[in-house]
Amino acid sequence: MSVNDNASIHRVSHEIKRRRLQVLRVTDLTPRMRRITLGGEQLEGFISIGSDDHIKLLFACSPEEQAALDGFEMGNEGVRPTMREYTPRRVDLAAGELDIDFVLHGDGPASTWAAQAQTGQFLNIAGPRSSMVVPDIFDSYLLVGDETAIPAIARRLEELPATRKVLAVIEIEDAQEQQPLATQAQLEVIWVPRHQQDLLAVVKDLTLPEGQLYAWVALEKALTRKTKRLLIDEKGVNEDLIKAAAYWRLDPHDDE
Repeated sequence: MSVNDNASIHRVSHEIKRRRLQVLRVTDLTPRMRRITLGGEQLEGFISIGSDDHIKLLFACSPEEQAALDGFEMGNEGVRPTMREYTPRRVDLAAGELDIDFVLHGDGPASTWAAQAQTGQFLNIAGPRSSMVVPDIFDSYLLVGDETAIPAIARRLEELPATRKVLAVIEIEDAQEQQPLATQAQLEVIWVPRHQQDLLAVVKDLTLPEGQLYAWVALEKALTRKTKRLLIDEKGVNEDLIKAAAYWRLDPHDDE
């Protein structure tokens, strides 16, 4: 199989719009993962066509930020609300629902908000700014991530047909954080408890699926860089067919 110019990886830009949405449901998926279902009239027209799209969630961490949030518009200078990026897990415009999955890891504006979220509360979002569209033009896929990447991984798996082979390597806190992953594809999942196994060692020992492979990596910044380098240097993966993203940084001042 070859990648042709008529069906290649490409980026689609969207009009950035701020939306004020209401919490419809709160569902605990695992001890550390909580799904917040949002809705409201302002969800109309929301677009997310890339499985790893990101939207900005807006939070007020001070009176000044609350004032900024009340009058916030993308692109304005001055005081701005605190923002965190999350992947839309599920979008159902017919039902008027948007799911966002949060890792409840303790400190941080998004995790703190999600831990106390209740039906009827509101959350401001903006975006996505753009979508990276990866057409189904590959024989196989390697998806490597941690809990923060599960929403994007799950979306991608749901899109793939039965003819594709997928190897997913997902670092989690412990066995309780395993989630069911629905797909028609031929899927193998390796769950890696971070306190029991080393993710890089697991990746190094992988036997990659056959055929033309697309690799997607989303981890802590330093680990993302090391994993990408390992895939290129030791596993022979084509660098042009790897997307590697830093989903968070190991920084005590900003752990999201």
